[in-house]
Amino acid sequence: MKRLESKVAIITGGADGLGKASANLFAREGATVVIWDMNEEKGSEVVSAIHASGGKASFFKVNTASYNEVEKATQKTIEKYGKINILINNAGITRDSTLKKMTPEQWQQVIDVNLTGVFNCAKCVSGNMVENGYGRIINTSSVVALYGNFGQTNYVAAKAGVIGMTKTMARELGRKGVTVNAVAPGFIATDMVKKMPEEVLDGMEAKVPIGRLGLPEEIALAYLFLASDEAAYINGATLSVDGGITI
Repeated sequence: MKRLESKVAIITGGADGLGKASANLFAREGATVVIWDMNEEKGSEVVSAIHASGGKASFFKVNTASYNEVEKATQKTIEKYGKINILINNAGITRDSTLKKMTPEQWQQVIDVNLTGVFNCAKCVSGNMVENGYGRIINTSSVVALYGNFGQTNYVAAKAGVIGMTKTMARELGRKGVTVNAVAPGFIATDMVKKMPEEVLDGMEAKVPIGRLGLPEEIALAYLFLASDEAAYINGATLSVDGGITI
């Protein structure tokens, strides 16, 4: 039996990068995948590919920073599938700048998507999970939340906030059958990262004890484990998937 057979899984930011890899993996493991993303073209392409391989998936255009949009998308998902079992809060953006040069707009944009978006989705989706007595919420943090990073005051603040939010949600929802955990990816070879200059990529790899960048599929596997019944006794944890960079 597949690990996510009969489960309905929302993956925010599922049109590209880590979210796309997760959508494909979850579909192969039997889940009905619901992609929430702003990029309708790429999201639809992922859904079509999942359908072509025999999986089940759909796409909703959602700005997770908007509570109203998330609330409506939650209602539509429940109307279509009857339940929500898994939420992967993967959507995120960067607006990097030093503290001196960072604008209030750059700060707010990252906080809105990377922190408030997690709150919006968890709040709206968890109600159905509690009603059904079962749920898995996995929030995406980052290794930079653990040690900081030059030029990312906004991003680090948001991702550190996600870890604290995860622990609190885990305390509140655990007794109701809903576990909440976080994944903190390290340097991952997404399409965006691979476009960086070769010397920059070499420098990133040199910092990792394993000696290479991670693959999007390796983060997807961490999501899969925490979303599966095998992780039923894991709650409030932050799993670093970083090749040992935080050692």
